[in-house]
Formats: sequence, C-alpha cells, structure tokens
Amino acid sequence: QVQLVESGGGLVQPGGSLRLSCAASGSIAGINVMGWHRQAPGKQRELVAAIQKDGSTQYAAALKDRFTISRINAGNMMSLQMNNLKPQDSAVYNCGAGTLNWDHWGQGTQVSVAP
Repeated sequence: QVQLVESGGGLVQPGGSLRLSCAASGSIAGINVMGWHRQAPGKQRELVAAIQKDGSTQYAAALKDRFTISRINAGNMMSLQMNNLKPQDSAVYNCGAGTLNWDHWGQGTQVSVAP
C-alpha cells in the first residue's frame, strides 16, 4: 500500500509562486515514477510533470519553463515548484505514483491563481 498526501495549494496572484509537496508512505520501494497531474473544471486531466527513479524528468511543454519537479528524502517526498503562475494554472493538483502505470493518487490540493 502506498499513501500520498499533498500540501501547499492555495490562492496566489498572477505572477506569484507556490510549492506543492507530496509525502509518500507505505510500500514505496517499488515506485518507479512520481508526478503531478492537474484538472480544472470542465477540462481533461493533464500531466504536469513526472520524475523517474533515476531522476529524469518530463514536463508538459507549456509548463517546462515555469515548473520544476523534484524528489527528495530518498523518494519519500516530492515537490513541484511553480513560478510565474497564470490564471489558467488554476486547478486541482494531484500527486501520483506508480510502477508500470499511475497506481496511486493523493487526494488533491487546490491551486487558485487570481488577482
């Protein structure tokens, strides 16, 4: 069993920054990838960023210059640094993890970007 708990969401003005964190616990040794997805009302869920066990990363093309994903504490903690936030970044952000697929999900944390 893997448990993922997100934190760090909130309300921020356009151009501001937020850092999301995801704490992993349980049977995490077999996790090969962790990442973040987001879903805004009326929109499809999309991959924001992912990081593999070897440290390689993947980003949505539109976000790669503003977002940075990191894995720390031997993989027990993951963060997403979001800079220069825009209103269209507003969404529920979910931490995910898996081996062959996205098998585990956190509850989600709301990010709202507005004046």
